[in-house]
Amino acid sequence: MLADTTVESRVGNLLGDFARGIDQQMLPAEVLQGLINHRRVDQFTDQHAEVQQMKRLFSRQRRRFAGIALDVLFDHYLLNHWQQFSSQSKTRVVDTLYDDLIAGQSLMPPRMQQVTQRIVGSDWFGSYERLDGVSYALDRIAGRIRFSNQFTGVGEELERHYPRFEAGFSVFFADLVQQFPSPLIDSGN
Repeated sequence: MLADTTVESRVGNLLGDFARGIDQQMLPAEVLQGLINHRRVDQFTDQHAEVQQMKRLFSRQRRRFAGIALDVLFDHYLLNHWQQFSSQSKTRVVDTLYDDLIAGQSLMPPRMQQVTQRIVGSDWFGSYERLDGVSYALDRIAGRIRFSNQFTGVGEELERHYPRFEAGFSVFFADLVQQFPSPLIDSGN
């Protein structure tokens, strides 16, 4: 949601999750800018004091993946509190994002094309509005981790600390949008 509102920028921002093995020099300039934006947002997030405190709430066996869990949970909070951050219709914004991901298929590596087709076809953002949808998504991510882990079931920890995570998101997100203004987020929020 913090990408510019172009197909290329949105593809580049999402590409940050699929960039392993990508020759960045071959990317169109606006896609590369989106990828750079994704990495800057990730770095800001990882270094944010509130996020670091929230990561400490996770159990020792899941803490390694706390950033992943919080990333999806933050989407949940953003979607559920959308009207606090934007005067634009959440449905319209999500539909446009989905349209842009389909329109940008030719700019994506094959694996990303498959995932974005699933994102749109299964309405991932709609499912992220519910905590059980967040938990389901995180369990699927856990199943794709290439080594033995205990990340499955992290939804229990999200539920246990839900109010604390929600309060932390509010602090973090205000700082994030100040650092990375977005045309979708109203100024002053």
